[in-house]
Amino acid sequence: QVQLVESGGGLVQAGGSLQLSCAYSGRTFGSYIMGWFRQDPGKERELVARISRDGSLTYYEDSVKGRFTISRDNAKNTVYLQMNSLKPEDTAVYYCAAAARPFSYAGEYDWWGQGTQVTVSS
Repeated sequence: QVQLVESGGGLVQAGGSLQLSCAYSGRTFGSYIMGWFRQDPGKERELVARISRDGSLTYYEDSVKGRFTISRDNAKNTVYLQMNSLKPEDTAVYYCAAAARPFSYAGEYDWWGQGTQVTVSS
């Protein structure tokens, strides 16, 4: 069984920064692709960033390129999302997820955290 627990969300002013963390427990962390998704009420859950098993390859959704950085520490079983220059449109519930392959759609991810709210005020 895999468990993912996010932390680090909160309220921040536009232009500010937050770092989200996702602690993993269960099967070998290094065997999974890790992704960060976000979801607004009434909208589909969208992939924000993704990182390969060894951390060498990353993917970012266009609207966050240059502002967000995904990283992982396999020794600590943790994946991070550093979010800089935050905008009000970044407001959403953020989820981390694990998959066996570098998928882009939420339905293709096997394991999910409970989510953490990020609110960016203007």
